[in-house]
Amino acid sequence: MIPVIEVGGTHVTAGLVDPADGRVERRTHRPLDPGARAEDILGAVCRCADALDTPAGTTWGMALPGPFDYARGIGLFAGVGKFEALYGVDVRAALLDRVARRPGGMVFLNDAHAFLLGECAVGAATGHTRVVGITLGTGVGSAFLGDGRILDRGPGVPPEGRMDLTTVDGGPLEESVSRRALVARYGEQGVDVRDIAERARAGERHARRVLDEAFGTLGAVLGPRLAAFEATALVVGGSMARSWDLVAPALHTGLAKGGWPPEAADVSGPPLTRHTRAMRPAALAGDAALLGAARAVAARDTNRRGQGR
Repeated sequence: MIPVIEVGGTHVTAGLVDPADGRVERRTHRPLDPGARAEDILGAVCRCADALDTPAGTTWGMALPGPFDYARGIGLFAGVGKFEALYGVDVRAALLDRVARRPGGMVFLNDAHAFLLGECAVGAATGHTRVVGITLGTGVGSAFLGDGRILDRGPGVPPEGRMDLTTVDGGPLEESVSRRALVARYGEQGVDVRDIAERARAGERHARRVLDEAFGTLGAVLGPRLAAFEATALVVGGSMARSWDLVAPALHTGLAKGGWPPEAADVSGPPLTRHTRAMRPAALAGDAALLGAARAVAARDTNRRGQGR
């Protein structure tokens, strides 16, 4: 079992994960304020990690959003509205020093990359070799996977593999598709995305229109990229994907307009590997990024053993 941490926009989760089958044990979960001081953010992460009671000297995996220097473990958050107190902070050094049972090392990776690696291993994208993963929450995370590797260039792949760096109607994509974009478009103080979803299900036209416009726009922007990438599956995760009944119809329409009409959006049964354009929600109930982080640690250890290190 490999200890891992996932840092999201509003939470931090730690658990012991079997990288082979995705089984998670001794999970801990804490709220996280992305606008807090660096001391408070790191403190929340360390308290979550300490609850696992793992042996000292163990290598940990950690999935977190960018911008971040994943090789060096240093925060590069600037102008993104979250975790900006960690800009320039050596997160690796802080965790190695402050986790009670000191880790022997830390392996960092992008949370959307970790999500897609997990879903490809034992989740919704099992059996597919060219897959795109999108996470919808405080922002838009993305990953493009070809033949087992995360790609940051090539046909259809956005700059650095990041859909948040793309534009729509002259503005950043996240001004149309993100938590803050939906809340702003809805236009009622004190209402969050969950409230908008509930009102849409209750039949409120304005709420449904806000959601349809956002996810239709996302599909229209993604469609041409999925076609150029020759993706056979799109997997959608993040907090908004829990409202798949509201996300899927507009996303499907937008993808079709963008030149990648999904052949399957079914959520039941095994992964639809026979389809060449399958659209599915995440299958691992929030554990995909934890599994992806564990598999990254396992892969690094295997490579080091192969090199005799």
